[in-house]
Amino acid sequence: METLIQNKLCHGFRLLHTDTIQDIHSEAYVFEHEKSGARLLFLKNDDDNKVFSISFRTPPENNTGVFHILEHSVLCGSDKYPVKEPFVELLKGSLNTFLNAFTFSDKTMYPVASKNDKDFKNLMDVYLDAVFHPNIYKYKEILQQEGWHYELENAEDPINYKGVVYNEMKGAFSSPEGLLMRANQNSLFPDTSYGYESGGDPLYIPDLTQDYFEQCHKKYYSPANSYIYLYGNMDIEEKLAYLDQAYLSSYDRIDVDSAIAVQKPIGKINEVIKEYPVLPDSDLNDKTYLSMNFAVSTSTDPETYLAFDILDYLLLDSPAAPLKKAILDAGIGQDVFGAYDNSILQPFFSVNVKNANENQKEDFKKVVVDTLKKLVKDGLDKKQIEAAITVKEFQLREADYGSMPKGLIYSIMAMDSWLYDEDPTIHLKFEGTLTKIKQALTSNYFEALIEKYLLNSNHQTFVTIAPSKTIADKEAKQVEAKLADVKKNLNADGLQQIIEETKQLKERQSSADKPEDLRKIPMLSLDDVEKKAEELPLKEVSIEGIKTLQHDLETNKIAYVSLYFDASNVSVDQISCLSLLQEILGKVDTEKYPYSDLVSEINIQTGGIDFDNQTYGDKSDDDAYAPKFSVKTKVLTEKLPQAFALIHEILYHSKFDDASRIREIVKEIKSRVEMAFNQNGQSVVVRRLGSYFSQAAAYSEKLRGLDFYQFISDLDKNWDDRFDQLTGTLSDLAKQLFSKDQLVASITGDASIFSAVQGQFNQLDLQTQAASRETSTEKLPEPTSKNEGLMTSSKVQYAAKGANFKSLGFSYSGKLQVLKKILSLDYLWNQVRVMGGAYGCGIALESAGNIIFWSYRDPNLKETLTIYDESAKFAESFDADDFEMTKYIIGTLSDLDTPLTPRSKGSMADAQYFKKITQADIQETRDNVLATTLADIHEFAKLLKAVTDQGLVCVLGNESKIQQNKDLFKSVINVFE
Repeated sequence: METLIQNKLCHGFRLLHTDTIQDIHSEAYVFEHEKSGARLLFLKNDDDNKVFSISFRTPPENNTGVFHILEHSVLCGSDKYPVKEPFVELLKGSLNTFLNAFTFSDKTMYPVASKNDKDFKNLMDVYLDAVFHPNIYKYKEILQQEGWHYELENAEDPINYKGVVYNEMKGAFSSPEGLLMRANQNSLFPDTSYGYESGGDPLYIPDLTQDYFEQCHKKYYSPANSYIYLYGNMDIEEKLAYLDQAYLSSYDRIDVDSAIAVQKPIGKINEVIKEYPVLPDSDLNDKTYLSMNFAVSTSTDPETYLAFDILDYLLLDSPAAPLKKAILDAGIGQDVFGAYDNSILQPFFSVNVKNANENQKEDFKKVVVDTLKKLVKDGLDKKQIEAAITVKEFQLREADYGSMPKGLIYSIMAMDSWLYDEDPTIHLKFEGTLTKIKQALTSNYFEALIEKYLLNSNHQTFVTIAPSKTIADKEAKQVEAKLADVKKNLNADGLQQIIEETKQLKERQSSADKPEDLRKIPMLSLDDVEKKAEELPLKEVSIEGIKTLQHDLETNKIAYVSLYFDASNVSVDQISCLSLLQEILGKVDTEKYPYSDLVSEINIQTGGIDFDNQTYGDKSDDDAYAPKFSVKTKVLTEKLPQAFALIHEILYHSKFDDASRIREIVKEIKSRVEMAFNQNGQSVVVRRLGSYFSQAAAYSEKLRGLDFYQFISDLDKNWDDRFDQLTGTLSDLAKQLFSKDQLVASITGDASIFSAVQGQFNQLDLQTQAASRETSTEKLPEPTSKNEGLMTSSKVQYAAKGANFKSLGFSYSGKLQVLKKILSLDYLWNQVRVMGGAYGCGIALESAGNIIFWSYRDPNLKETLTIYDESAKFAESFDADDFEMTKYIIGTLSDLDTPLTPRSKGSMADAQYFKKITQADIQETRDNVLATTLADIHEFAKLLKAVTDQGLVCVLGNESKIQQNKDLFKSVINVFE
């Protein structure tokens, strides 16, 4: 790094600025490529999980979704890598720790990450060639496949629309929450690019032409309009030399007109009304969404950028949020949630109400305005302010983003200023900003923000998303009429052309890539991969007579403590109540605290206290499972006494007699489960189908599946008759569960943290209540096949099929993980996604024997189930040479080696302990993966045929589509009331 001198050239890059960012333990280097105009940010640090991203500023000019379709399409082959799906080949055979692409409202990002430097270079090269030299100009079939096309195989058939993004956005526009969020943004910025749907509106996607598609790539995918990001421990000079020589030096700097226009204030309360589909026999009462939206400052102002994020939690998302409480107390809606989008030039803040009625519009506006005025006049509760700031501060310092590498999150944060021609590091330097915001603890800081940006706003809208029994049919008929009109206006030659194009597309989709082209995709060898499985630290010790799992890991002074209470004695009819209990704890009064004070104390003293139910299926026997009610906290060691005292207070002194408060929570749970069903239907059908043959899945179904939704809906509907019994049940469950004699604890942290926790453990004051506990001998009913069609107003399907292969006489082997990779990224990807038009597909596989095929936002139903049925034939005839088999093996190892944060390592080690998975088991799986041969894949054809022959299916989706195929189901059910 000695040769990097400010304002000097290094491999064509001029170093413009350097900075030390202590907040994220990084050195920042900002460059510009002299010849091409490309910008580059390098964050140097010790993180071995390296991240690369190239992004482009892409403000849409219409609703065709051109940039979303481009995001998909440029990854469908390039000059250097002419295979049809380089992206998929990388998923098959790289050690990536992240590989994807994102379309935002005004930018498109292409990020990759890997811990292996050779692999990292390979990923960079494939992505760079994809964005700069894509095959979209050579093959019009790429737009047809990824975007949209007319589908017609016979002249007498009706013409249909097909396309991956078309079906993805049909699914997105089926969700009322999706419609709401899009309408909120679009309504505020009618005169700028934010007024358009960057993902594409299904009604307008078919307006996209090949010519416009190509024009947008030529204009916007230029180095002069690019933002290159590198993060981690790497040789930056080597990377700069590569970028310059391999790509950027071929381009001259040009002017790209991609600036984001600023929307002038549009005044107060401009109203927008949109409809979303519900089933024809639905009750329309309490089904409307209401939203007030406010444009807020600019994203290049680091203070409001962060402050409104905190204010959103403070006003609306905390369990004690005052604005949320005022709206619910007024009887408006059944769920209230905030939204603050600061990833666009003009961020906006939304107050959203779900399950309201259109005639409550004026009342809603009045309550919001009156409550905000009162908060400004009387002042926000300082404890709640401190709690909200602490929540955000803990998140920023911990930098634990689950499966997303923190380097990737930092790249998105950098783009929130860099894209708008400001310093890319301003949002990464959060310490100074937090210091300014903490003035709120002794001043009217947040009150002033409310007054300036909300009460005195001259840039706001009101959005109503209303239920409609007819909109789905109306839109379907519009599309049908439009396609009929297209066909009517075609002569014989035009009709034949569409038939030919459909045939050509299918031929391209079903054709195999040339072996020599596949070998152009850079790949590691088995010598580059680790043969030994990582061993997660776990030591079984005893604290105060409690079995404790110790995970000796560096956690940056944060103690991660988990308490796992055995729930196996809970009676079958109370399993769903366990999920209700997890949602209620910490959100109701205790003997010492009103719930609003309790929430503040939790957030001030800890990084959170979370409650959950987990079902740990035995590694080899799915009917032997360990249900656990968990209590988890993350806390700085000096705050352990306060954290443990709070846990004790919640577990043993929570009050379950506040009917009004618990009713609010019940309605919110119902609302959030509905959102999850709308957005993640594949999880619903996988869990539901599993319950047909798996005791562990049946238990999970009662905890968070359709069974639980029906339980919570019934409770809400019959509240007055059920509450007295419910309060007794919750109280009894708490007494039954939280007993010292049925607890296993877990501590993640280094030796000093373990010592600190051990020294404070008695603060938990755990009680032994075995004598008062009644043991339940009742078991879940034997699983039975239900084969359900779960009907909603969605325009797409989520289709699942599977069984337990151990019950059919087969055994588990790690080699099945390679089969899963092959089926997912070869067979299912090509048949269900590429040719079928579904947005996603995959396989759920467990060592206990459950294997389930699933699809996501799928336009098809019966066709997809047939594809699952033919998987055995595919496996039987699958052909791959050593090169291809090595690719699949490496890709499978990548899945097994997903990078984990210290917290996640502790949680995974706990799960392995409860599932009785040993290190020997983990190593055996890895050894099996490494030893997988083509003959093994052929042999698995018998297993696949036995599984699909069971005929177990579950589909969630469009009512008419399910009714058309009702012969496939034993029963069809309306999911939502």
